[in-house]
Amino acid sequence: MEKTALASTLARRTELAAAWAQDYLYAGAWQLRSMLPAASAKRLRTGGVSRLQPVVLIPGIWEPWKFMFPLAEVLRQAGHSVHVIPQLGYNRGSVPQMAEVVSDYLQQMQLEDAVLVAHSKGGLIGKYLMAASLQGYRVNKMIAISTPFSGSRYARYAPIRSLRSLSPNDLGLLKLSANLSVNAKIISIYSSFDPHIPGGCDLAGATNIKLPTLGHFRLLSDVRLHHAVLKHLAPPASLER
Repeated sequence: MEKTALASTLARRTELAAAWAQDYLYAGAWQLRSMLPAASAKRLRTGGVSRLQPVVLIPGIWEPWKFMFPLAEVLRQAGHSVHVIPQLGYNRGSVPQMAEVVSDYLQQMQLEDAVLVAHSKGGLIGKYLMAASLQGYRVNKMIAISTPFSGSRYARYAPIRSLRSLSPNDLGLLKLSANLSVNAKIISIYSSFDPHIPGGCDLAGATNIKLPTLGHFRLLSDVRLHHAVLKHLAPPASLER
């Protein structure tokens, strides 16, 4: 029995170590691909079905918008008008600064009843916008993917301030966590094992969905995530008739 338990533990650790390595390889590959020409931002937002809510993508820290292209293309093919915000760059600014960039875009495009689909730090930006921005009324809800709503204990050891701001002890993050006003409008989707957020991505008062997946970055290309996102973007039954 002990040998069986030990073998099972070793197998699980090997599986998680492999998932960690594959996650970094995926992230590196998409950082490189983001430097290559891809579908234009205009193409993603045109041709949407009028009854479907517009979708605004918010990538994570150090992620250009093209990093989320696999999910963006799925949403476009489903008939959504998909908006990306090149002005976010690599999303290295503070959460309030980046929320202001998204807010300006919402106002500029005069979007109404929009859905934010955000990855990692992007979910913190989305929550801040919904709770504290004058343009927050333009957002119907947010689907947050792998978002450290309570921070990540690894972030406190980061040598870069932009990463340390994701620590559970960061004052800005603590203040955002204490604000529960928009949590009911958030769907938090995350992997059963996320090597970057060991504490998980549960958000009090939100709809929390743990998928049987491994990884923080690779989740963006997983068909199980795509199905979950599309399910929560489906129009009300009254509009389907």
